[in-house]
Amino acid sequence: MSDLASGSAWAPLVPSRAVGRSERVLASYFPILVMLVMAIGFAVTMILLSSFTGRKRPSAAKESVYECGSLPVGSARLRFDVKFYVVAILFILFDLEVVFLWPWAVLHAGQLKLAGLGTVALFVAILLAGYLYAWRKGALDWE
Repeated sequence: MSDLASGSAWAPLVPSRAVGRSERVLASYFPILVMLVMAIGFAVTMILLSSFTGRKRPSAAKESVYECGSLPVGSARLRFDVKFYVVAILFILFDLEVVFLWPWAVLHAGQLKLAGLGTVALFVAILLAGYLYAWRKGALDWE
């Protein structure tokens, strides 16, 4: 009965090092926090320094639009066709899937065997189904 009252019977159930381990894990993130604070502090300091010390002499030439040496023609508020964005998103989607497929295959080359081949075949089949769906919906047409 004295063991239960003193708490020594519960000692195996509660690890005494759990608090120390979580403190070590949090302490391992401290350099990241210091770097983040330093980066934000540096950025804010540079912005404030440039706004206080920079010359403020606006002129017509400084306020005009610069288009890589060409004179600006027309409005900058042109409407773009949505197809440009759709093609860009589809390119990113299918390109990134293929880019991630290669390192995965290289990393697990000796371990994959038949199950790995099935996994890759399923992945490529899902990717192909998405590509065929986009093609059938006309997302890749340039009319």
